[in-house]
Amino acid sequence: MKIRHPDLNDQTINPEHEALGLPPVEYAVTHAQEHPVLRLASYLIVAILVSLVGYFIYRLFWGGGPASGLELIEGALNNPLFWTAVGVGLLAQIIDGALGMAYGITATTFLLAAGAPPAMASGATHLAEVFTTGVSGISHLKLGNVNKRLVLSLLLPGIIGALLGAYVLTNVDGQVLKPFISAYLLLMGLYVFSKAFKVIKLKRDIEAKKVAPLALFGGFMDTTGGGGWGPIVTTSLVGAGHDPRTTIGSVNFAEFFLTVTVAATFFTILDSSVWIFVAGLTVGGLFAAPFAAFITRHLQTRTLLMLVGTLISVVSVVNLSKLF
Repeated sequence: MKIRHPDLNDQTINPEHEALGLPPVEYAVTHAQEHPVLRLASYLIVAILVSLVGYFIYRLFWGGGPASGLELIEGALNNPLFWTAVGVGLLAQIIDGALGMAYGITATTFLLAAGAPPAMASGATHLAEVFTTGVSGISHLKLGNVNKRLVLSLLLPGIIGALLGAYVLTNVDGQVLKPFISAYLLLMGLYVFSKAFKVIKLKRDIEAKKVAPLALFGGFMDTTGGGGWGPIVTTSLVGAGHDPRTTIGSVNFAEFFLTVTVAATFFTILDSSVWIFVAGLTVGGLFAAPFAAFITRHLQTRTLLMLVGTLISVVSVVNLSKLF
């Protein structure tokens, strides 16, 4: 029998639990940052992000290439692909900031439409996502939105699935994969749209044996399709009745490690042209944060789900029509 340790002092979440007939939120969730494993994981996230920033600055200005850092920046600003990626990153981050998901599938859908190969689109998306998922994961941990048991259930299967997806994506011709990826993105768009009409009944417990296969599938599809971890894992768990707050927080926290794994895999095989897309996605995402907050404040979640699902589905249909 599980012995609960409720946090009776939490006055922000407990009233909602009481209204739903649920027990008080557990201390292990509201104070997740105090757990040694999760605390170590948060330190690791910060260390990776700081190291990456230092590495990119070094490569840009002191990397010893034929062009200086300022020349590379000027070249990017004059490249239409950079501004295309900025627009894609802006749109994707607005959607992700408002819904807590769909950055990957939105960015990949539009990069494919712009002519990027599948491996390039997925690689650029995951490289840009490293920073957004890292900040998001730490924020959720500090705000008490992370369930340690769920994170540990998601982590290893998700990483294995992502590595399998990266292997498939880099060993199969991109033109052969494009129709399948576009079809997958179309289905994901319809799935996101359908979530607007589903009523959720909350469950109290997490069944780890059911979470692992879902994480494996979500990680695989996230890599091959350039996105889908959130729509597959988060929406499936929430749709099955798991607490939305801790599900979103835990899935986001685990996503950083999955994204770093995929980014590291693509880092060794993609050519230098990917950095135009990465830079554009990152810059667009940085400017999107206030717009995401504005949209979230003024539009209902159901409306956002319908808009995002429709947008992804329409663009995927256009991609498929071009291929056939």
